[in-house]
Amino acid sequence: MKRRRFLTVGAGAGVSLAGCVSYPSADDGPSSEALLRDAIETRRHLHDLRARRTLSVETPSDTVERTERVVRQPPAKQRLEVLESTDPDAPVGSVTVTNRETTWEYNPEEELVDIQFHGTKVDADRTLRVLESLLENYRLGYEGTTTVDGREAHVVETRPPIEETGRQLNLVVGDTTYAVPLSTDDLEDLEVTRTICIDDEYRYPVRERNEVRDGGEIRYRLTVTYEDLAIDEGVDSETFTYQPPADATVVTDGTEPEGIFDSIDEAKANVPYELPEAAIPDAYLLDRITVVERAEKYGGVTTTLWYNDPNVVARELYVVVREQGRFDPDVLEEIEIDGRTAYYRDGRIQSIFWDCDDLSYEVSSLVEGEPIREIAASIGCP
Repeated sequence: MKRRRFLTVGAGAGVSLAGCVSYPSADDGPSSEALLRDAIETRRHLHDLRARRTLSVETPSDTVERTERVVRQPPAKQRLEVLESTDPDAPVGSVTVTNRETTWEYNPEEELVDIQFHGTKVDADRTLRVLESLLENYRLGYEGTTTVDGREAHVVETRPPIEETGRQLNLVVGDTTYAVPLSTDDLEDLEVTRTICIDDEYRYPVRERNEVRDGGEIRYRLTVTYEDLAIDEGVDSETFTYQPPADATVVTDGTEPEGIFDSIDEAKANVPYELPEAAIPDAYLLDRITVVERAEKYGGVTTTLWYNDPNVVARELYVVVREQGRFDPDVLEEIEIDGRTAYYRDGRIQSIFWDCDDLSYEVSSLVEGEPIREIAASIGCP
């Protein structure tokens, strides 16, 4: 589940920074751009990660810290277990487990398990997007080496462009966005830095520190440190499922899928229409098919065929069949595919929508440049 938290303790201030250029820094060692490119490549091809992660949030009047055991298989699968904590929102013993279909959140103080179903959730890799944004948009400086958990790490200091600052600064840690409130006063006195420590061997971030200073005084500091880091050493499949304690109260959110299937043949018997066999690029494999029964205004019986590249994190596309359309032609670009009217949406997710007889279709990709028009043409009006 994507979460958003606001750091509200302490006075705010505005931000004034230039953007997107390098600035003077330590001369020895690899370039900051090369280090970030290495980190992006590591993340892009990462299969699994295990570590002990400590998160600390400091303001002038308070400090909150928690340590958790984290296991991940990007982009969707994650397990977090809180080991130590002064964070009232995450008591010791809290557990969060997520896979592509379900999230379980266990609060031991309330003895409550919240189960969220994700039959149609798209799994982008937020950590990868943050690294790419740092490389593309931030000013970068190499600041030498340091030691993190007994290992050598390269220090890259980044400073955000002006358009990413203003009334609040968003800091992404895992699946949580921390929103730091900022006023528009004293622009010249405020300095915002984001320091990344990249492990020399793994070429992967093992510490991140975000600081907001006003005239040299720290207003906010958020630090994330990884220890006992292990990459691509394998994890057990049951890691990303959760069995609630017998005495816990269980509540559910979202629509539970009618079924999750491994093949088109298995799914056919559970939907009231034919399923398309689209021409998908060779690098992609069918990951799963989800069938969700929604109210008519939300699409009716909705089938999503999910395809991903097993060798590249978050390289995913999907084909959707709905009983009712879920797109607005007035806000989309009208296009033509094989003589049939369709509608194109650009953005973080690129999509093509069209209707055929009594059904509505969608082809979408998380990666720019994928041949979604050709895929849509291969489906046509079956």
